[in-house]
Amino acid sequence: VSLEEVMESRMVADPLRLYHCCPISDGAAAVVLSADPTPVRVAGIGQGTDTIAVRYRSDLTSFRATRVAAQAAYRMAGFGPERVDVAELHDAFSPFEIISLEDTGLIPVGKAGRATLEGQTALDGRLPVNPSGGLKARGHPLAATGIGQLVELTWQLRGEAGSRQVDARVGLVQSIGGLATNNWVALLEAP
Repeated sequence: VSLEEVMESRMVADPLRLYHCCPISDGAAAVVLSADPTPVRVAGIGQGTDTIAVRYRSDLTSFRATRVAAQAAYRMAGFGPERVDVAELHDAFSPFEIISLEDTGLIPVGKAGRATLEGQTALDGRLPVNPSGGLKARGHPLAATGIGQLVELTWQLRGEAGSRQVDARVGLVQSIGGLATNNWVALLEAP
């Protein structure tokens, strides 16, 4: 999809146009968890919540639920965002990727837009984000979305992602529930 097609697509809610929003779709994904040593381990996981009423939130350019979830996941893992090599972020709407980069601590607050424009989050960038194409490319099968993100990072960390493969040992998954009211972050690590 070209930039021109995105900018000429139907207005949904100013400034978001149709191609700034992911399609709701059908889909399925599954994971198998095991106590046996595996090539990928869950290093940390966290969950955060926020008020449903947006008018009661202190900040409209950040999701408290993601910040809380990320802090919990890093605490459990025993390391911070500096170890993350690749991320699958919940980009149901174009601005969500920028917000999530900052809320997870992967990019400093106020710097994610510039980092993205500079190509830092591209497949060949310093921190590849959504090598799967994200929700806008593959669709958003709601309940299966988060598991699909985990599957993508597992493939990445095992070296099984084909043409979208990046060099990574630690991956971060961030998923949003509702209007960013019930979010979670997981950290996966290859040995």
